[in-house]
Amino acid sequence: MIVVIGMISRWVHNVVFSLGIVLLLGLVPVPAQADSGFAPVDRPGPQLSVPPEQLQAALSCHGDPGGDLQPVLLSPATSVTPEQNYSWTYAKAFTAQDRFWCSVTMPDHTMGDIQVAGEHLVHSIREVHRLTGQRIAVLGHSQGGMSMRWALRFWPDVRPVVDDVIGMAPNHGTEAMPGCGPSPTSCEPAVWQQQADTEFMRALNSRTETFPGISYTVVYTRHDEVVTPPESAELHTGDGLISNVATQDVCATNTSTHLLVGTIDPVTYALEHPGPADPARVDTSVCGQPLMPHVDPASVNTYLQPLSALPGLASTALPGVNLVGAPSVDREPQLRCYVYAAGC
Repeated sequence: MIVVIGMISRWVHNVVFSLGIVLLLGLVPVPAQADSGFAPVDRPGPQLSVPPEQLQAALSCHGDPGGDLQPVLLSPATSVTPEQNYSWTYAKAFTAQDRFWCSVTMPDHTMGDIQVAGEHLVHSIREVHRLTGQRIAVLGHSQGGMSMRWALRFWPDVRPVVDDVIGMAPNHGTEAMPGCGPSPTSCEPAVWQQQADTEFMRALNSRTETFPGISYTVVYTRHDEVVTPPESAELHTGDGLISNVATQDVCATNTSTHLLVGTIDPVTYALEHPGPADPARVDTSVCGQPLMPHVDPASVNTYLQPLSALPGLASTALPGVNLVGAPSVDREPQLRCYVYAAGC
């Protein structure tokens, strides 16, 4: 069965690759002196524009909020739901640990305006902290590892309640996306926003990438076919505790791709200790493991969820193709007034 799941995972990867999701990541963040037009990092965040009942309905929590283990909030990748991303991987692992965890379902299969996803994360961070009384960890794959940084950048009140940020993610946008730009075409909002040199990416990385008191772990693979060059995922600026780790730094023979590093990769799972990841803490026996703990090759859900994600992946990769009902736009969504130092 392990061979079978490996074949399924690589088949999904090949489908995604053939659809054209080969994203060329952009350059380093814009220098701080060029960021003066964006809001100061200590300015209070705005009131959330998404109705409270919608924010609350998007959050799903599991386990005992009074438990001793650090609570975790799961943030999904572009084009998928938390069920497709995590129900067969991290959700099972955290449940087995008796760890309180929550997930947030973004509008439009996580392909809508990432500014709206950021509001969902702000609400979810506040709510998980309220329920547990603890500082929390936020874990995300792909867009889910980047969008949490939008919440931290523009809502300073959530920074003290976040202890760890763990992302298997691009952090600086993409140079090219099939069919999107430079001339206007029809792509989902999040697809536009994740290109290099967008206003969204400039705002996200403005003034600083990390904040003091928070541990940031970026896990990536040098075989990433989506984040290229893979090192572009790394974070460097700010006063947060930063650890950028390639899975090959732990296991030189690790062959995980973008999809696998965010789902079943055992090295990624092994790096997720409290605090910034330290490869020296990882037992190298993990290099001989084909799957992260609690992924069950005998479970139908292990195969069902990756397969159910294919329509969303196709919608992301192919302009004009919309199989999940997400909106399509001909340009990057306008940034909200709170993003700028002078407002609108």
